This record gives sequence, structure tokens and C-alpha cells, in this order.
Amino acid sequence: MQLEITEELIGRQSPEAQAIIRMLLAKIQELEERLNKSPRNSSLPPSTEHPHAKPPRPKSASQRQPGGQPGHAKQERPLLPTQACDDVVPLKPTACRRCGRELSGADATPLRHQVWELPNIKPQVTEYQRHRLACRCCGVTTCAELPPGVPMGQSGPRLVAFAALLMAYFRQSKRRTALFLETLLNQPCCPALTVKMQTQVTAALQPAYQELVHELPAQRQLGADESPTKEAKTKAWLWTFVGSLFTVFAWRGTRAATVLTELLTDRFAGVVTCDRAKMYWMLKRLQWCWAHLQRDFQGLADSNDGVVKRLGHDLLRPTRQLFRQWKRCRDGTLSRAGLKRTLAPLRQEVEGLLLRGLYSGHPQLVGMCRELYEHRDWLWTFLDQEDVEPTNNASERALRHAVIWRKLSFGTQSEGGSRFVETMLTAIETCRQQSRNVFDYVTTAVEAHFAHQPAPSLLPEA
Repeated sequence: MQLEITEELIGRQSPEAQAIIRMLLAKIQELEERLNKSPRNSSLPPSTEHPHAKPPRPKSASQRQPGGQPGHAKQERPLLPTQACDDVVPLKPTACRRCGRELSGADATPLRHQVWELPNIKPQVTEYQRHRLACRCCGVTTCAELPPGVPMGQSGPRLVAFAALLMAYFRQSKRRTALFLETLLNQPCCPALTVKMQTQVTAALQPAYQELVHELPAQRQLGADESPTKEAKTKAWLWTFVGSLFTVFAWRGTRAATVLTELLTDRFAGVVTCDRAKMYWMLKRLQWCWAHLQRDFQGLADSNDGVVKRLGHDLLRPTRQLFRQWKRCRDGTLSRAGLKRTLAPLRQEVEGLLLRGLYSGHPQLVGMCRELYEHRDWLWTFLDQEDVEPTNNASERALRHAVIWRKLSFGTQSEGGSRFVETMLTAIETCRQQSRNVFDYVTTAVEAHFAHQPAPSLLPEA
């Protein structure tokens, strides 16, 4: 049996029972809405949802068979020039395959077949013999110095850079990094040595990292985001700031606005694209992410309350239209001026819907709609500034690798590990933005560090 709880049924109860029933109904509704929350209708990160829990995308049935279709272009690896091959083996038949008569001569255009293989990997070991010679005059012994750039330890620059990238770029633990070096590269290694190489890379990259931090306040536009993590047993936050040509990661023990004051300083006069977290409000010039807003509106549309559901659907319609027009602008088929004209009536519609929610008297709508309406200028900054986008996708993409790394490693265990994370992630993402080879860059930085030379800059104009 199912008992329908109506207002009439509640009214027949004692005042104490009515209060308890209404409290339980409100709690049930809250729990149901919490269960219905997902990364598609809230600000929950995508990583909180199991891949198998995601609903399948609707796909129209296709009549094509799996695999390559008739007439498709054949994909082949191009052959290397013969001169570039390490070895060339000419193969000539000795006898005719029909009559058996002996064959001679050479084919001007033989069939070329190339086989790629890994060489036997053997570390290159250089021994430096430092002679100690005694002076015939005073008897003092003098020992020869190592050449500039030769490390005091036993790990060369390329090995140090390679181990750092195994840990930071390919997300391997220190134990697995040591196992990889020993098993595949025949390089003696242990987890303690990987920690030493991690420290060397951090020191090598610090000058370039600090140079980027110093340049952050001069940027006209930044995407900002943060993700929770841990340092040992202490909660911490990994911040990311994405500019047009470089990215800075910062590991801090707080999510407060003091981090923005420290890194952006009072010199920053640009626009920050972000979610609606309140610590960003102190910056005054913001662009709120419409991708986050779309998920929040979808959360309203998924509500069981009819008033909330209706406003959610009404807000989703202009939001989808905004993204359609933005794609045209991004593809070059619509100018920024045209985008501003096209979105003018849509802007009025959205602000009118926010006012409707503000004065609806509904507790789930009033606070959200008041916040959006009072700061409505932060919804449309991208219409007036050319290099600002309506979403914070750039910083979320930059942070994704770090989030996966955190889930595999459960954070760091020391301040040194935290510094390694922020400097390596900064170098990796900045090199990606500038189409630079990150292994070559880190190797060059370590070489400069061993030679006590200035580190190579990560600024594009340097």
C-alpha cells in the first residue's frame, strides 16, 4: 500500500506531528535532489562519476559495417629514405622460380621492406678520473676539478629529465619509475634516487617558474581554477592560471582569496574567467563560466518542484542559443560585433528570467537568481573584450592531468614534492601551449643547473 501524504491528511494531525511531517518531507526532497545530482546538472567534477554510470549518448542506427569502408584512403607508414636506414640488406634470388636457371644482375627498383626495432639499450657511462698531484715545491696536493656541467652525482641531465617526466608527465610512482629505469633501460635506480632527481629538477625549473609567476599580473586575460589535494595528511589546493601562451600551477594550503592577492598582486588589471566561487569576487573584473551555469540550470530543470523545473527549462533555451552563436564566432563565421548584436535580445531574456526567479519567493531560486542578477555584468564580459571566452574550459583542461595524477598518487608527502608538482606541471602545460618539446626543455634546464648557468626561459618572447 502507498499512502499519499496530502495537506488535508497533515491538517488532521496535532501541531507537533504536523511539524515533524513537514520537516521529514523537506528532508526527503533534499535527499532526492542530492541523489539526482551529477556532473551534468551541478558543479561536481566529471571524475566523481563512474564511467559506467554515464547514460549512453543517443545514436542513430547506422547501416555501415564495422571497420574500413569501401573506397577509403589507405593509411600506411611512409618509408624512410634508404640513406636514413641503419642497415640495408640486399636480397637477390639465386635461381629462376620456374625453370631453376641461375640468375644474375640487380633490380633498379627493388621492393623495399623496412622493419623497425628497438636497439639493445645500454646506458652511456662516462668515467672522470680526477688526478691528485703533489707540488714539488711546497708539497701541497691539488685535485683536478670536474668539467663545467658535469654533476656531482651519478645521474646525467637527460636521465634526470627523463625520470622527472616519467613521474610528472606519465604519472608513474617513484617505485615504478625506478623499476622502469632498471628493467627497460638497464639503469641502476631505486626510489630514493628518484627523489634526489626530483629535487634536482625542481631546483633547475624554479627560476623559469618564478619568471612566469612574476608575469601573471601583466596578463590581460586569465582562466583560473583550483582542485583539492593533500600534502601528507594536510589538505591543500592546486591552483591553475592559464594565460594565452603560458600556464602557472601553484600548490597552496588554502583556497582563500589570499592566494589571488599573493600571485596576481595589485598590479593585475585583466579579466579572470572562473566559476562563481566567492574568493574570485575581489578581482572585480570577471567572466563567469557559462558551462558551469548550464549545468546549474540543468540541475533546476531536473528538480521535482514544478516552479524550479519550469525556470530551469526556460534558462536552458537561451543558454543553448548562446553556445550556438559562440561557436559561429569562434569559427569565424560571426564577428564579435555581430555576436554582441545577436545576443542582445537573449541577454534581456536571461536577465528577465533571473528577475522572475528572484521575486518568485521560492527558497531554491531566490538566492541563486539574486547572485546572478546582481552580478549580471560578469555574465557578458566576453562580448566586450576580444580575448575573453564565455567558458573556463582552458583552465579545466589544464587541470585535468593534475587531477588524474592526484587520484593515482593521493597527493604529495612533503613540501618538496609539492614544489615538484607545481613546477613540472607548469613546464609541461606551457610547453604544450607553445608547441615545444618538454623533454628537450627540461633537459636543457637541468644542464644549465648543473653548469651553474641561467635557466632557459619559458616566456614565449624570451
